[in-house]
Amino acid sequence: MRTRSSTKPCRSGNSFIFFFILPAVLVSTVLTEVAAPPAAASFYQESKHGWFWYEDPVSTEDERKEPMPEPNNAVPRDVSLAQYSTTTLWNMYPDDFQQLLNGLQKKAVQYPNEKNIVEYLAIQDIARRKALAYANAAQYVTQKRADLFNLSQVYPTSSPGTVARVQMQQDEIAGIIHGARNDHALLFMISAGCGFCEKQAQILAYFVDKYGWQVKPVDIEREPNLALRFNITTTPTLLLIRQEDQKNFMSIATGVATLPEIERNLYQAIRSLRGDTSMESFTTYDFQKGSALDPTSILKLQTPWQPPTTTRPPP
Repeated sequence: MRTRSSTKPCRSGNSFIFFFILPAVLVSTVLTEVAAPPAAASFYQESKHGWFWYEDPVSTEDERKEPMPEPNNAVPRDVSLAQYSTTTLWNMYPDDFQQLLNGLQKKAVQYPNEKNIVEYLAIQDIARRKALAYANAAQYVTQKRADLFNLSQVYPTSSPGTVARVQMQQDEIAGIIHGARNDHALLFMISAGCGFCEKQAQILAYFVDKYGWQVKPVDIEREPNLALRFNITTTPTLLLIRQEDQKNFMSIATGVATLPEIERNLYQAIRSLRGDTSMESFTTYDFQKGSALDPTSILKLQTPWQPPTTTRPPP
């Protein structure tokens, strides 16, 4: 196959002129870009500025802050325990003592020689003795004024006292639950295929046998209106309602709960719905009311608190 080549003459002079003007324009453009000021080429020079090339903004004169002066009460670096007597250190105000201790600690760390370390350990020993003196004094006052500050009368720590306290709590819980079975009920929120619901149902069977309560299972998939009303999204869930006022309800357990947990939470919920307790005394038992474990009982005092007085026998 043969190929023919031919040159077609231009019919107009404009095309001839175009071939000469185009190179001149390109050369002029290049020279202009080279001679342009740096601002014209900012895109190329500043292309690395952005999220990954962060630079701190240039602060103005008004934004520049002078360094904070050293506080007047700062401990001087040449501080020494030789400036204080033991009596002065013992009676020193706690804030001043703490400031002095911190200063000696920093001095010992900065210049760990024998003198600085001995002084820091010495003031630490004084601090330990002061803490021990307070602990002994507090124990003395607590034992002397057991009627005011001793919790052993309502929360004993001895083994026989602990057994008695636990028995009183269990008796009170059982009594409240037994007395509320006629005007209260438990809603047992379940769903199909919920293995946890089956385990919770077995525990509730023991609860029903022990207290004779009414427990109503509610399938949240079959009764979505009840689930929406009580805002139930998790099964199993136990809710306490009062038959007189079903608008007020309280959660007992979410997920599988043991029988002691159900009893304790149910006891507290019953007293709360009845108005027998408040949020401040929610976990306070009835036998603890008026004691040091009743947080709001101190507000019932009509007379201003006065420091205890010591009665001395006549000479």
